[in-house]
Amino acid sequence: MTASYDNPPHLAARGTLVVLPGRGEDAGVYERLGLRLAFDAYRVRVLDDPTRDPAAATATVKALLAEADAAPRVLVGSDTGALFAALLVAERAVAADGLVLAGLPATQTTGDAPDWEAELAARTTCPTHRARLAGDTGFRRGALWTAPPPDWADRADPAALPLPVLGLHGADDPVAALDDVRAWFARLPRGELVSLAGTAHDALNNQTHRTAAALVVRFLERLRLGADLPVLDRVELP
Repeated sequence: MTASYDNPPHLAARGTLVVLPGRGEDAGVYERLGLRLAFDAYRVRVLDDPTRDPAAATATVKALLAEADAAPRVLVGSDTGALFAALLVAERAVAADGLVLAGLPATQTTGDAPDWEAELAARTTCPTHRARLAGDTGFRRGALWTAPPPDWADRADPAALPLPVLGLHGADDPVAALDDVRAWFARLPRGELVSLAGTAHDALNNQTHRTAAALVVRFLERLRLGADLPVLDRVELP
């Protein structure tokens, strides 16, 4: 399944985003993000969790990026979707202009799935998003504690990613430790990592989702000006 969110008809598209969800998620989980970014005139295409069928996900990403006529073309990944986005670019399987990696599991936390309320608490602080997950028949409960394919972490080599990368990570993420993510991003040739206060694992879908979306848009607007990400603003007074 692929969900599509288009720029308003009276505005020219400012870029194309392909979103790769994390463990257990389907395309519908990112409706709120897709609508918000589309309102800012970005075309958004959202896939299902790529761990379900990596080969099909790869083919779909290739096709979506190849047919996109609005640049920059950016992969957005959450959780294992972030790992998958990174490995696709690291292995030159797809051509993208930038990456947004949210809740990257730089180290693996697995084990027995907790009860549903504990899983919701680990995923998101947002009551609206919790209700969305609870009512989503395509969402797979407990998948967050299932290990991704064993070679994905090695294949998603940060040193092999020469393009601009924005990282978003929950400061209170109980699934992927922020310290480990800092170490991963430090190996990127051109990477920025932003932590979001009061945010759990699903960095794009917490109570801070507006801040996360604003940071994504700011990154995209800088990327539109060049791969060196020119500065758009400067605080002149504290």
